[in-house]
Amino acid sequence: MAARTTFPDWIIFEDPNLLVVNKPAGISSLDDRSSPEPSMLSLARKYIASAQLCHRLDRETSGVILIAKNAETYREIAILFEKRKVSKLYNAVCSCPTNFENTSVKLPIRETKKAIVVIDHAGKMAETIFTTLENFRHHSLVQCSPLTGRMHQIRIHLASQNASIAGDTMYGGKLTLMSELKRKYKNSKYEEERPMFRRVALHARSIAFTLFEENLFFEAPYPVDMEVFLKLLRKYDKV
Repeated sequence: MAARTTFPDWIIFEDPNLLVVNKPAGISSLDDRSSPEPSMLSLARKYIASAQLCHRLDRETSGVILIAKNAETYREIAILFEKRKVSKLYNAVCSCPTNFENTSVKLPIRETKKAIVVIDHAGKMAETIFTTLENFRHHSLVQCSPLTGRMHQIRIHLASQNASIAGDTMYGGKLTLMSELKRKYKNSKYEEERPMFRRVALHARSIAFTLFEENLFFEAPYPVDMEVFLKLLRKYDKV
């Protein structure tokens, strides 16, 4: 669920051309007929009518997203993305320890009719660089740098390395339970134990690019749920 705040609370940076927003999880980037919730685009256009999303994040993914305030800025950023001159870093909590050291995963991705992706040599080539930031007994915090921008790219590339993202049940990730980490944990016998983290544990951490001859870098803090999840892993899942 998205935090009970308003669009202006999510703004990291604003100038006459650009909005940089820390998108909460649970909000679609574009309008979604299956959800009554407003999208990031519709919320941005209530803030400024000319707003255009420069890229997308999955509904469950939180983090930094760029919104152009005019056509010229939108066009310039679109060219930067097309020429792969935008550097994006994501942080993911994987459902296992990992040992990535600037590891390149270069595998083609094909979208299916079921709104998921598969590794398929008939698909479009995609590349992601992974680096392990922190290991726990049963999990790891991984930095992900996508060099291309395919649908669910980070998720499927991690799954291909047997390192699915925690909570990403679509691609083999597990829902983490406190009873699996904490010794002598006791849950109420009257209710089912709830997962520690109830969405895909993926956050768009930072973005860097040069716009109108100015070098720009923006970083989005973790949302509360991911901050708490990592805190609990450091306490109960430490090596």
